[in-house]
Amino acid sequence: MGRRADFLAANRGKRAPMPGFVLLVRERGDGNPAMRYGITVTKKIGGAVVRNRMKRRFRVLARELLPVHGVSGADHVLIGRADGVERDFMKLRQELEKALQKIRRADSQAGAPPSRHRRDSKSKPSAPEQRKAGR
Repeated sequence: MGRRADFLAANRGKRAPMPGFVLLVRERGDGNPAMRYGITVTKKIGGAVVRNRMKRRFRVLARELLPVHGVSGADHVLIGRADGVERDFMKLRQELEKALQKIRRADSQAGAPPSRHRRDSKSKPSAPEQRKAGR
């Protein structure tokens, strides 16, 4: 991914925040099954050396894990976080696997009707219920 518009479009997709990064995934819907990825690390994280090191690490992870765990026909964006700078590479790898699984789980549940949560009789009533009870 190289165009700013692609990164902005991915921002409207699903997100999976992790300690070292935030993963954004958005299906393109263009019929092309290719997976694309982009990496962004802001100056807030550190100088050029730090940012480039982080991007190199993300690039290796993306090339290794996206073909296996990625969403087909989607754009994947990794946004670096300050905690990811000195994070152990194996931890980053596990977190990316977890984030991709989380996105896939959200995709599989997207077709299901929304679950209705019943209020437990022992739980605290909501603010409107408290106001009604106070009248």
